[in-house]
Amino acid sequence: MKLEDIKKIGVVGAGTMGNGIAQVCAMAGYEVVMRDISMEFAQKGLNTISKNLDRLVKKDKLSAEGKEEILNRITLTEKLEDLAGVDFVVEAATENVEIKEQIFKDLDNLMPSEVILSSNTSSISITKIAAFTNRPNQVIGMHFMNPVPVMKLIEVIEGLQTSKEVTDLVVALSEKIGKVPVVIKDSPGFVSNRVLMPMINEAIFALYEGVGSPEAIDTIMKLGANHPMGPLALADLIGLDTCLFILQVMYDSFNDPKYRPCPLLVKMVDAGYLGRKSGKGFYDYSK
Repeated sequence: MKLEDIKKIGVVGAGTMGNGIAQVCAMAGYEVVMRDISMEFAQKGLNTISKNLDRLVKKDKLSAEGKEEILNRITLTEKLEDLAGVDFVVEAATENVEIKEQIFKDLDNLMPSEVILSSNTSSISITKIAAFTNRPNQVIGMHFMNPVPVMKLIEVIEGLQTSKEVTDLVVALSEKIGKVPVVIKDSPGFVSNRVLMPMINEAIFALYEGVGSPEAIDTIMKLGANHPMGPLALADLIGLDTCLFILQVMYDSFNDPKYRPCPLLVKMVDAGYLGRKSGKGFYDYSK
């Protein structure tokens, strides 16, 4: 398959990452089929895209007609079978191995043999995901950054069996949708989260030990390390459950205590304090 053969892209998952991926693909001129487990979730994802595009219209970066054209390129569904006609797939479902296993098995049975299956996983092994299919050479990681419409990076992760042709095509597609692809090998946490998550975890330990308040810790990292956002605010944006999951994957994979999740992080996730998406994390978002 060549880049020009890709006309329609399937996105599995309409949540924070999925709707962002659908948006950038539609803005690049692709037809998109966005699927979630219910039409309610799919519609919620489309509403988010609409709000994002409204901001561009207000800033005169997009016309009202342009917004409608982009939205008209996106089809919603709750049936995975409706992805049968797409030329490329990005999976952006919940970060859970069992869920991804079922999705990739179903996609493998559904899709013609030439279709590439990519995953937006932030920590699960691409090699492991590829093993759920009969096309492991055509499975690859496309780890978008949050928020997808704003952040330029895509970590392109090669599984053990990913072919060079597939990598080259995904690099070209990433550039076509306005992103900067960086190719890396499959490893727990990849590069971004292997470096980022221990920093976030250490910031949580500093809070846990009473070294400083959330505001103090975040301000020090913003002004002292020139970070645009402090690590605790960033954890709230990512989702504390996601942070915990990624740390647990690295802790289990490397068997190294430096990845041990802070007990405070575990406790907050148990309490349902997941950050922005739940209205409360290290900061209060209920207002």
